[in-house]
Amino acid sequence: MADGSGVEQARALQEQRGCGQRLRDAREAAGLSVADVAARLKMPVRIVEALESEDWARIGAPVFVRGQLRSYSRLLGLPVEPVQNASGVAPIEPTRLVAHWRTPWLQRIADQVGGRLVYIVITALIILPVWVATRSHLDSGDELAAPLDVPADKLAAAHQADASAQPAVREPSTVVASMVPPRQSTPAAAPASAAPELSLRFSDDSWVQIRAKDGSTLEEALLKSGESRSYPAADVGRVVLGNAKAVEVQRNGQAQDLTPFMRASVARFTVSSDGALAPVSD
Repeated sequence: MADGSGVEQARALQEQRGCGQRLRDAREAAGLSVADVAARLKMPVRIVEALESEDWARIGAPVFVRGQLRSYSRLLGLPVEPVQNASGVAPIEPTRLVAHWRTPWLQRIADQVGGRLVYIVITALIILPVWVATRSHLDSGDELAAPLDVPADKLAAAHQADASAQPAVREPSTVVASMVPPRQSTPAAAPASAAPELSLRFSDDSWVQIRAKDGSTLEEALLKSGESRSYPAADVGRVVLGNAKAVEVQRNGQAQDLTPFMRASVARFTVSSDGALAPVSD
């Protein structure tokens, strides 16, 4: 009975200890140093120290903390789930999607009618000035045009009838022909080259953290396999990829090599305004 009680007490004490103490005790029992663990897991020594001291702020997002705890636990032969639960870091829940049929039908009808009205107004604003300009030109041309297919004798008789009907002599209007050649249309300027773009394509689930150049968050989520994202290179400052081997990074359609920026399957790099990748300076 005494032996059974001692085992239960030891198990209770083991469960009360934090995950950092569990990892440290297991590492020392295995005869490994912090440097040995860092070399085997291919991660910085400061990350190993942060895991044992439970300093999650030095590691980053919760998904990174859980991933590093998983790798460390497997290296030492510890069960992964109890260690992660002892850390107090909750798993990231995927974003919930709302079905389109939940949108009120009145709102859907209003959105459709509003979009069509905007299209009609824009079309009218484009066509109306063209129609007015063309109409005025045709009217002036009708007033100045002279009939060319009327015989000379009939034209003279018509003039005599007009002269007899009107006592006053009307002087013919003078039409001045312009010698200025018609203005040639200026060719449209060639479109400017497209701005540099950074694209991400995911072949497996991966956590991403996209920071702007001012430090604000552009995106921080767990993206699924088959998804893709594109960002203007001028807006992106820093990128962190949790499962970098499953992410294809393209710069203006050309794949980029992430090997120089990877540590323990996590890639960290900065992005210049022209889309060039550079390592993060700690």
